[in-house]
Amino acid sequence: MKSRRTFVSIQQWIMTKTTLSANGKLLDLSMPIIMGILNVTPDSFFDGGKYHHIDIALEQVSKMVQAGAAIIDIGGMSSRPGAELIPVEEESKRVIPILKEIRSHFPDIWISIDTIRSELVAEAAHHGMDMVNDISAGGIDPNMFRVVGELGLPYILMHMQGVPTNMQLSPHYEDIMQEVLRFLIRRARSLKEYDVKDVIIDPGFGFGKTVEDNYLLLQNLHLLKILDLPILVGISRKSMICKVLDVSPQHALNGSSALHMVALQQGAKILRVHDVQEAKEVIDLFLQFNTPLRSS
Repeated sequence: MKSRRTFVSIQQWIMTKTTLSANGKLLDLSMPIIMGILNVTPDSFFDGGKYHHIDIALEQVSKMVQAGAAIIDIGGMSSRPGAELIPVEEESKRVIPILKEIRSHFPDIWISIDTIRSELVAEAAHHGMDMVNDISAGGIDPNMFRVVGELGLPYILMHMQGVPTNMQLSPHYEDIMQEVLRFLIRRARSLKEYDVKDVIIDPGFGFGKTVEDNYLLLQNLHLLKILDLPILVGISRKSMICKVLDVSPQHALNGSSALHMVALQQGAKILRVHDVQEAKEVIDLFLQFNTPLRSS
């Protein structure tokens, strides 16, 4: 699917206003918002092992909230390339205690759980979780869509070729935009059948894609607007930046900010990031640039 690059104006943002609902709370997506990443894992690609102690994790959450994060996304199992699945009991042991503490200290913040297990979704919902971020699009746990629908939670639908264990071994597409779009359309229809009312789509940067695939996705991100669903972009410190700039994830902040601006111009409504303050500055500049200025 070939298309010339287009950019989304602030007027178009206002026209496509979207609101998410969970647990009696509303989340306004008429302007871009930030999802702050909190990995409570020992082996995530950038910050593995940093936040598995509750007091340190809470301090990081406080920093992200103060910097402007609207959502905190808690991950208890690494999805880096080559990562193996862990038992749900271990994932729960990592996630639930910090979820309970975050909800206690930050009653109004939206909390997302990054998981492929419906069992953990049900448990987390009991403790105040608001949103499900499932990298498998319901492909690993056949009960996921049913459970999310029954709980009435917003759901992030992501495209991935393969699973984390093998997704980067030899990813291949005949036409990546057509294949990703068709996949998201098909799975979004399935979610509707399970009465999932709020769906966010994520093209899955770095999940079963080459560097070239990732940039084709980013260049044509606006094509996903045909689904009329909010678009989430997760490119923070990923290999699509590191490989081009020949830097480690620890030195990929500048590249992340540059591509966040491109993603916003292409229509992204949620930026999933490690660095909230810097992402907030990108959003502020994006909004300023797209706001009509009066000449003096």
